[in-house]
Amino acid sequence: MAGSLVNSQSQPRIAVQPRSGRFESLEEAVLAGGGQLAPMEEAEGLVWADAHAASAMPEVLARCPKLRWVSLPYAGIEPFVQYLDPSLTWTCAKGVYARPVAEHVLTLGLAGLRGLSTYVRARTWEAPEGHNLLGGKVTIFGAGGITQELIKLLVPFDCQVTVIRRRADPLEGAHRTLALEHRIEGIAGADLVVLALALTEETRGVIGAPELEAMQSHGWLVNVARGGHVQTGALLRALRANQIGGAALDVTDPEPLPSDHVLWSEPRVIITPHIANTPEMGVPLLAKHVADNVSLFARGLPLEGLVSIDAGY
Repeated sequence: MAGSLVNSQSQPRIAVQPRSGRFESLEEAVLAGGGQLAPMEEAEGLVWADAHAASAMPEVLARCPKLRWVSLPYAGIEPFVQYLDPSLTWTCAKGVYARPVAEHVLTLGLAGLRGLSTYVRARTWEAPEGHNLLGGKVTIFGAGGITQELIKLLVPFDCQVTVIRRRADPLEGAHRTLALEHRIEGIAGADLVVLALALTEETRGVIGAPELEAMQSHGWLVNVARGGHVQTGALLRALRANQIGGAALDVTDPEPLPSDHVLWSEPRVIITPHIANTPEMGVPLLAKHVADNVSLFARGLPLEGLVSIDAGY
C-alpha cells in the first residue's frame, strides 16, 4: 500500500546511492532513523544521494529486486519523472527546504521593491526609488511548504496574500485562493508575484506576456521554483517596456545561466545562482527528513513527502 509500508523487520534495510556528494551524511541519517545500511541487492529502501545523477537511476533500480521505497533528495523531481515506477512508493523533499527558501524570497522581494538592483550597480548618487511591501499585495503560485512558510514571514507586513494553485482549495493564512486558470485575476494589482510551484507540463511557461501585463508597473517577479516557469522572451520585453518593476531569479532556463546571456545585463534583474537553499543549509534538513522517514518506514506508518506519480510531483 503506497505511503504505508508495513515492514516486518525492526531495522529496515536501506541503500544510499549514488555513493557521491552527500551519501555519508545520509548514511548517518539512515542509522539515526533506526535502519541498517544494506547493499542494493538486499535493500528495501533506497535513499538517492545525488540529485544531479538521475541518469544512473535505471541501473540502480535494476540492482534492487527487493525495493519498495525510493527517497529523492529535492522537492522538484523533474529529472526523475521518467523513472517513476508505480509499483514502488516514492518520496521527495517536499517542504524540507521551505524555511530557508521562504527567507530568500522575502530577501529578493524586499531588495527588488526597494530598488537595490539600481543601487548596487550605481557609481554615483542615484535618485530615490522604491515601494513598501508593508500593506502590499502578494500573489504566490503554489501552495506547498515554501508558500506556507512565506505566508508566516509576511504576517508582520500586513500583506494581502493571494495563492494560485491547481484547485482553489483554501490555504491557511491566504486571503484568497484561486485556481491556476484564474491566475490573471490573481496577479492583477500585485506588488510581488512569487513562483514557488512544481514544474509540470501544466505549469511550464506559466508566466508569459498576459501575466506580466497584469502586474503593477512597479511590481517584482520572484522565481524560486524552476526557470521553465517563465517565458524569458516575454520577461525581457516586459522589462524593456517598463511593464514591471523587475525580476529576481534564483532559477533560470537554461541553468546555469551562460555568462553571455542577456539577463545578466538587464539593470532591473537580480540573479542568484540557485542558492535559496545551499548545501550548508539543506544537508542537515534533508538528513532529518531521511531519518524521520526511515523511522516511519520501520513502523509501517505513512511516509512524509509522498510523490504523486500522476501529478508528477
